[in-house]
Amino acid sequence: MSWIDIGHIDDIPLRGARVVKTPVGCVGLFRTGEAEVFAASNSCPHKGGPLSEGIVHGQKVTCPLHNWVFDLNSGEALGEDARIAIYPVRLDAGRILLDGAAVGKRSAA
Repeated sequence: MSWIDIGHIDDIPLRGARVVKTPVGCVGLFRTGEAEVFAASNSCPHKGGPLSEGIVHGQKVTCPLHNWVFDLNSGEALGEDARIAIYPVRLDAGRILLDGAAVGKRSAA
């Protein structure tokens, strides 16, 4: 894995989100806890809703357009036959590191 530093965890509000542009499109960064961040596609597969503008709750995000709920661990939509791409992310001394190899190519998810 090739880790890219994309900012400090404090740049994302608790239970909030931010977007970074990558070769695979916009990736949403979702802060679900004091020291917990997930990275996933920012586009809902239903109608393309911007997930970073949705509601972050537990380890899930709800699409702001039609209330589809996605598990940020697996990318699966709850109650729907759909999923979003998820990307490896980790924290190092408060810095958010995104796997550059994963966001440098198209995902099959």
